[in-house]
Amino acid sequence: MECAPVFDYGREPAHWTYPDGGYRAARATGGGTDLLLTTDTNIGFEGSLATSRTLLKEGEWRYVALSWSEHAPPADVDEALERLTWTEHHWRHWLDRGDFPDHRWLPYLQRSALTLKGLTFAPTGAIAAAATTSLPETPGGGRNWDYRYSWIRDSALALWALYALGFDWEANDFFYFVAEAAEAAGGHLQIMYGVDGRSTLDEEVLPHLDGYEGAYPVRIGNGAYDQAQHDVWGAAVGAIYQYVRSRDRLDDRLWSIVVTQVEAALEHWRGPGRGPWEVRGEPQHFTTSKIACWLAADRGARLAVLRGDAKREDRWRRAAEEIREDVLAHAVDDRGVLCQHYATTGLDASLLLMPIVGFLSPDDPRCRATVLAIADELTQDDLVLRYLVEDTDDGLSGEEGTFTICSFALVSALAVIGEVDRATALCEKLLSSASSLHLYAEEIDPHSGRHLGNFPQAFTHLGLIQAVMNIVRAERRAARR
Repeated sequence: MECAPVFDYGREPAHWTYPDGGYRAARATGGGTDLLLTTDTNIGFEGSLATSRTLLKEGEWRYVALSWSEHAPPADVDEALERLTWTEHHWRHWLDRGDFPDHRWLPYLQRSALTLKGLTFAPTGAIAAAATTSLPETPGGGRNWDYRYSWIRDSALALWALYALGFDWEANDFFYFVAEAAEAAGGHLQIMYGVDGRSTLDEEVLPHLDGYEGAYPVRIGNGAYDQAQHDVWGAAVGAIYQYVRSRDRLDDRLWSIVVTQVEAALEHWRGPGRGPWEVRGEPQHFTTSKIACWLAADRGARLAVLRGDAKREDRWRRAAEEIREDVLAHAVDDRGVLCQHYATTGLDASLLLMPIVGFLSPDDPRCRATVLAIADELTQDDLVLRYLVEDTDDGLSGEEGTFTICSFALVSALAVIGEVDRATALCEKLLSSASSLHLYAEEIDPHSGRHLGNFPQAFTHLGLIQAVMNIVRAERRAARR
């Protein structure tokens, strides 16, 4: 056994001591963190390395545990095995609480639910976007970001997915995290926060580290946290709308947050922003950002009905219609396809949300044309790109793989507009691309099937849940005919 932890991202080696005078427990300290190594063999130290060596005969067991929490480590082999068994039973019991459809794709839904639970920070309920930083979107490339934060953008979809699967407790915990952030920020909601609620996420390059297979740079923090993005208000109001739908009650605190977020969206929707993909190029009038502001006004008006505020309902509905008319006047090309922003005819996969959130009816020719244009023109081997990097000023260089959340969004959009067979075929292909544990990174190389980017990716698994549930519902509708 060899254990050589390093702290502070490799900048501080471990210092080992024996905490109880014996040789079967060792403590490593560094970077303000303590790790406890326990085993039923004797531990020795070689600088920052802890080692142990033993001879095992057939039928014999040994154990080793590395712990860093308030829970005491196992005392012997029997307790270690008992804890493993208890852990397995615990997660099976947790899954039994869910409301899963009896469907051939059940294992993918269960694994996605487990992934979201595993990415949840229990003290706050926040769901991290991924568990890693700087796994490359292009092998050896520079599109390497820190995703160990919680994006407000993901909140409405996360609540929809968790409520749809019957995990109300987890959904409510995440909702409270979003509501507290929105309440504290007023109309200046950030696009992401630390899972502990902190708002400052300064980005830093670690020059002494190479990433996976030599990818560089390795980053901690995320400089996009203070970008001006117009989708946050729609995400916050959409999250409250999902929460209220689950209980049909809107208290004074939540109503105050709704009013603040809707008014912020109406104040800013006419201006340019960085778009849903946090581009680092010049701000533009991104179509999806306008739709997000429409979402804030539309869902706000619906909540105003529940609140009995006819005056705000009327004003917000008229504002939502004004935003819709502006988008349809400036973002639709000659083919009737909605484009990435007002100054381009390029496509953007984020517009697949349009039929899902109801910005246009699924029967609207512009809705169908946009979904089918993305399916036919913004794909590689049927998998969806966010946008064409050569047509988009994202402030970066290099290529990127297909975004798996976008491919799952295409499944949902195709199902919503009635292209169920095509949606089902694409979903089958995407599910076949899962890892051996049914996990997904952020992107998939369409040629090799290799997963790229941070892993596992919450947003991808949220998209999977939505896509599979849309297929399930479409199949049930067809069976009733």
